[in-house]
Amino acid sequence: MASPLNAALCALLATAFWTFLGYALARHLFPRALALGAAAVIGWAVHSAVALPLAALIGFSSPAVIGIGALAIVLAGLSLWLRAPADDNEKAPRIPAWAFAAAAVLALAPAAAILPKFSGDAVALADPIFDHAKIAVIDAITRLGVPPVNPVFGEPGTPMRLAYYYLWHFSAAELAETLRTSGWEADIGLTWFTAFASLALMMGLAVFLSKRSAAAIWVVALATAGSLWVTLDWIVGAGDLSPLLWPPTGMAGWLFQATWVPQHVMAAACAVVAMALMTACASRQTPALLATLALVIVAGFESSTFVGGVTFAIAALAAAPILFAAAEPRQRVRLLAAMAAVAVVVLCFAAPLVVDQWAAVRSRGEASPIIVSYYTVFGELLPLWLRRVLDIPGYWLVILPSELPAASIGGIAALIAAWRGGMPRAEKLFSVVLACLGGAGLLVSWLLVSTLGGNNDLGLRAFIPAAMVLIIGTAALMSVVRRGAIVGITLAGLALSLPDTARMIHAAIFGSPRPGGEIFAHSPELWSAVRRHASPAMRVANNPRFLGTLTPWPVNISWALLADRGSCFAGRELAVALAPLSRLRRDALDAQFVRVFDGEGTPDDVRDMATKYGCDVVVIVPQDKAWDNDPFAASSDYRLAEARQDRWRIYLRAPIEVVGIRGRELASLDMPRSEYVTAPTWQPANAAVLPLDATVLVALCRGY
Repeated sequence: MASPLNAALCALLATAFWTFLGYALARHLFPRALALGAAAVIGWAVHSAVALPLAALIGFSSPAVIGIGALAIVLAGLSLWLRAPADDNEKAPRIPAWAFAAAAVLALAPAAAILPKFSGDAVALADPIFDHAKIAVIDAITRLGVPPVNPVFGEPGTPMRLAYYYLWHFSAAELAETLRTSGWEADIGLTWFTAFASLALMMGLAVFLSKRSAAAIWVVALATAGSLWVTLDWIVGAGDLSPLLWPPTGMAGWLFQATWVPQHVMAAACAVVAMALMTACASRQTPALLATLALVIVAGFESSTFVGGVTFAIAALAAAPILFAAAEPRQRVRLLAAMAAVAVVVLCFAAPLVVDQWAAVRSRGEASPIIVSYYTVFGELLPLWLRRVLDIPGYWLVILPSELPAASIGGIAALIAAWRGGMPRAEKLFSVVLACLGGAGLLVSWLLVSTLGGNNDLGLRAFIPAAMVLIIGTAALMSVVRRGAIVGITLAGLALSLPDTARMIHAAIFGSPRPGGEIFAHSPELWSAVRRHASPAMRVANNPRFLGTLTPWPVNISWALLADRGSCFAGRELAVALAPLSRLRRDALDAQFVRVFDGEGTPDDVRDMATKYGCDVVVIVPQDKAWDNDPFAASSDYRLAEARQDRWRIYLRAPIEVVGIRGRELASLDMPRSEYVTAPTWQPANAAVLPLDATVLVALCRGY
């Protein structure tokens, strides 16, 4: 199980290391009021974007990770030694220390949601652990390096690269490798760091724009806000608004998103920093500024294609003419050349992931990965024609104020005021460019839909940078304005969102007790036994629905959190996000594996697991119906390796007999078949004297 102490060590190392690196660089790029707030995000982005290709080149190991980190510290020390540009306003307000402390406390809520909750002999998990099943990616990187192998599906003979953006998980693997912790513990630590870093960034921008230190604490207060759905359900008394409104689908404020999808939150923070760096480029184009901008864009894209790719690209295109017009006439040609150079660097760094992502899209066989379709707001209580008319303004009048009750109206008002008001030129340009990012996020979540999974992840995650921009704007406004309608609406929205905030924090701390908690408490023993028989490169098969009751939707959660071994097929829910499989193939595989572990598998199903899917190890537990109708016991493809009464049975693929080349004697190799030939045992009567060359041997194996 994950240890809170190890998770805390990961969080402390991440914060100290990346903040030190980031501040050493940010002090040369931003005013001091903003540099410290953006330091953690910049440090993580620049280091991670460079460390990933280096690790792919020299290998992922403890010496490599520590060596790259040590070199980064030396370079950061040199950067601190160099004199930073003079700040125009040395007395500008800073982020108070107590605001950082408040942010650190609030960041505990997302991290606590990922911790196991012990209660007697049982373990409960909070609902967000469902999305953190991608901890299997962290373990895969720690075991086998980068580029990461696909941990949820691996068909022998086929290059199965990970169909997911993984820079955030790579940085978690760096923490796990350095401190020798589990992927689960590193995920918890990095979730805390992500929450804290994004809060610090928003505080820095709010203080910079408002010139008020009080704006920092308003950021923390606004970030705690939940949605209005819990309050509306309580007021209506129905407990379900679905006849009138579609149920909420995950488009929510900062606290919800930081708990469920920290990788997308970090990508949104990178997008915010990138927009700020682009603004700085309008007045100067130094090598350090351009290199930092390129690496921050790369880090955002490699953490979330939807946020750091699609949403940021739209925002950058909208901001480009504004920045071009704001630049001095003699600077405009240099600005265009600088942006072109940044684009080339981004493409070079991101090319491997772009290729993998495009290959995954093609493999899934969808007609178009993104379609235009406005957000559905109203339910079946209204006639279809009326719903289609009302859905268009419904996003802005219902969804936005419901999901961001404390920041939506105030944030929009603040951005409009910045556009029209008399702010200093630099701050006004920052506000306008941030408004482009916020507007792009809202437009994408309103009008675009991703088709690659069961959810519209593009729309749900594009909402995050918009939420961050609106929180920054509202915090800046609230620190300046003391009264008025906007202040009243913001405070009322904050108060009405508190029931949902309390619900989220309570669930993060205490979890959601569900059936199977007692079994999960003993699962570490099971997976420790599996690892005794499975080498790091072997793939394991277990029931994709084992302990699926522990999560809000059934997912192979004990394997994802505890196995530290790849799966030959980990289940439909994980394959949706991580495996480049078409919908039909994914559903067929899920049905076949479930059938086998339900005790209804045929000998052909078992043989497929051995020969087609590369299942080196199979785990059967009493909760599987196959326990009493075991299809592996009578199979010649597997042999029993270990059995614990009423606990588990572990099967290994039977060793394959390999015929030697040109008259060599028959050799028996006791190793996983996936390491040499994926074919069942084949042994002619005169194998010891039968002369074969390599071509004939391969042909015989394929022909079988």
